[in-house]
Amino acid sequence: MGEQLSNETISEQEVMKRNGKSSSTRKLYEIGTSRIQGRGVFAKQRIRPGQKIIEYTGDIVSNEEADRRYDEENMERHHTFLFTLDDKRCIDGDVTTNDARLINHSCDPNCESIIEGEHIWIYALKNIQPGVELAYDYRYERTGGKELEKFYVCHCGAAKCRGSIMLPAKRRKKKKAARKSAR
Repeated sequence: MGEQLSNETISEQEVMKRNGKSSSTRKLYEIGTSRIQGRGVFAKQRIRPGQKIIEYTGDIVSNEEADRRYDEENMERHHTFLFTLDDKRCIDGDVTTNDARLINHSCDPNCESIIEGEHIWIYALKNIQPGVELAYDYRYERTGGKELEKFYVCHCGAAKCRGSIMLPAKRRKKKKAARKSAR
C-alpha cells in the first residue's frame, strides 16, 4: 500500500508570510493581462538575478488525486496548476492565494523554479525590469509524439520558441562506429 498523503492547504496568512507580503514589505510583482495567455505576473520593481520572488503554493496531493482532479482526456488544451514535487506527489496550485499559478511559460524564461523540500520557489534568472512579465520554462516531460504538440502548445512569442511547453524531443546521436565506417 502506498504512502497516505493529506490534501494539505497552507493558510493564507502563511502564504503571505512566505511570499514577503505583509503591510511592512513591498510586493515584488503584480497581476495583469498577459500577452502570452490570460493573466500573468509582472515585476512591480527591479528584480535582481538569483532573487527569490514567490513560492508556488497549494494542496499537496498524490499523483492519483491529481489525475482525478484534472481529466486531461477531456481537455481541448492542457490547463492545470499541477507542479511535481517528487515521484509520488505534486502541488495543485489552483488556490486563490497562489499568485505563482499565474506565471506563464516561456521558451526564453527570466525565472526558474527550484524545489526545496516540499516548497517550490520561483527565482529570477536575470535582471527583470518593472513591467516585464515573469515567466519560467515549464519543461514538461515529453510523453508522446507529435500529436501532443497541439495539446501542449506554447504562445510565448520568444525568438527561439519551440512551439510547445514540453521539453524538446531528444535527438538520436549517431554512433561513432557508423561514422568511421562511412569514411
